[in-house]
Amino acid sequence: MSANDRPATGQPIATYDSAFLKACRREPVPHTPVWFMRQAGRSLPEYRKVRQGIPMLESCMRPELVTEITLQPVRRHGVDAAIYFSDIVVPLKAIGVDLDIKPGVGPVVAHPVRTRADLAQLRDLTPEDVSYVTEAIRLLTAELGATPLIGFAGAPFTLASYLIEGGPSRTYEHTKALMHGDPQLWADLVDRLADITAAFLKVQIEAGASAVQLFDSWAGALAPADYRRSVLPASAKVFRAVEGYGVPRIHFGVGTGELLGLMGEAGADVVGVDWRVPLDDAARRVGPGKALQGNLDPAVLFAPREAVEAKTREVLDAAAGLEGHVFNLGHGVMPDTDADALTRLVEYVHTQTAR
Repeated sequence: MSANDRPATGQPIATYDSAFLKACRREPVPHTPVWFMRQAGRSLPEYRKVRQGIPMLESCMRPELVTEITLQPVRRHGVDAAIYFSDIVVPLKAIGVDLDIKPGVGPVVAHPVRTRADLAQLRDLTPEDVSYVTEAIRLLTAELGATPLIGFAGAPFTLASYLIEGGPSRTYEHTKALMHGDPQLWADLVDRLADITAAFLKVQIEAGASAVQLFDSWAGALAPADYRRSVLPASAKVFRAVEGYGVPRIHFGVGTGELLGLMGEAGADVVGVDWRVPLDDAARRVGPGKALQGNLDPAVLFAPREAVEAKTREVLDAAAGLEGHVFNLGHGVMPDTDADALTRLVEYVHTQTAR
């Protein structure tokens, strides 16, 4: 096989054999791979410089800027995978939903979804709607070489919660009221969002993404029975839609310790774990046949180096018996995190796990 040959999955050999994709496939790795959620942006001064004066959604639609931001943490930290720079509401904006990302607040929807008539806002997503994504990923894969690129999207429940609440929420009162009060409207809403999400992930994979992550950021607000009945079918539909591409599928949510088994059941190859559940315990909850991703508490990075290394060692020890492990934080990089602390963390994990 030459370097240009591709395995059955369509991945270039160098990318296919990367530590990150090997870990996702639960194969032996030269070291535990590392990447960080929200590594593309936020804590990096070079990110703040290139984003200066450019609104978030506009930033996501400029292929050259997306390429630069996505590459920054790979250059600086030496992480084992890049994460495509975007936002979970990008596909909703692309199909014409009237929304904006307000600094310090987050996504704000002008006309929340509360009735069946409101579903008219949600038409199908086509590749032409997000041609800038295709262009950015082609630019990125040319630059990344053997480093895999992770595509991502928001899961149907989390997107639905933004659409129904009209913005971020701590209680999800409107979301849960609709989910329980009009189960058919709820099912139709998340089913339509599953189609939009699947289409968005397909665009990324077909452009060259090596793996995809489904962020169900707010699923931890649900009881397991409600998740199984009202959320799992839509998430499973997304994972089934991209199964044929053969790329690893990662599923992550915050506060989802009680849902880990169900999140794996939805169709993930890799289950992301936040910092609340030790990885060995998470493995028991998820069951065999899945790799795990996680799970250092992001706040630990504000502690002295010795404390960071001690807590990292705890994560690595808990992961020692896993079928596959991708080191990550238990949520995203916090904006005020010292970028050098992240660089040191990558080096520490690589050194401690070298085989």
